[in-house]
Amino acid sequence: MSVLTTLGELLARLADLLTPLFGASATAAAVVACTMGVRLALHPLARAGIRGEKARAALAPRIAEIRRRHPDDPARQQRALQRLHAETGTSPLAGCLPVLLQIPVFLVLFQLFTRPESGLLDEALLGTPLGSRWVHALSDGGPLGPHGLVFLALFAVIGAVATISWLRARRAASPELTGPLRLLPLLSFGSLVTAAVVPLAAGLYLATTLAWTVTERALLA
Repeated sequence: MSVLTTLGELLARLADLLTPLFGASATAAAVVACTMGVRLALHPLARAGIRGEKARAALAPRIAEIRRRHPDDPARQQRALQRLHAETGTSPLAGCLPVLLQIPVFLVLFQLFTRPESGLLDEALLGTPLGSRWVHALSDGGPLGPHGLVFLALFAVIGAVATISWLRARRAASPELTGPLRLLPLLSFGSLVTAAVVPLAAGLYLATTLAWTVTERALLA
């Protein structure tokens, strides 16, 4: 028995437990429940990351002073910033670990809904197969067809949550993040592009984890 078959059976068992509440969309609900379980397990790391972000925000005046003293010497600026972080035990990239740890989970979910041996390809959300992609919906009724509307609703949720995340991240952005790093708050919008090309189940994962992140940060702020 392959790993995907085993994981597919476990997800199917969870879906069976949720069927009385969600009916034919129980597998979609199981995907959301699993996503929340992963995020709950990563919550201690998220809390540590948010504490690190607050510590970095408190260092903003000292960071600005370093930049003022060495405006034409980026290498010296960087060395001074490294010393500052070493002294205070902070990191400019605090909070990235929970995101990185989710990548394997996302890849496994992607495989579950693209490989037949998982036994999940025919499971659906409101009649739309969880293994289908937006391009399939476009060729089967168009963007306003029954499948297209499910994807549009998913995109709307991701877009709304990504906007909230971007606004909060832009306000809290570290003054150290310059150049391409200043674009980090925009990464949440990349989930829209990803959701448009991955199976619907993977899009559900993205929507759920983004919503969790925004809620978690709001509660811990």
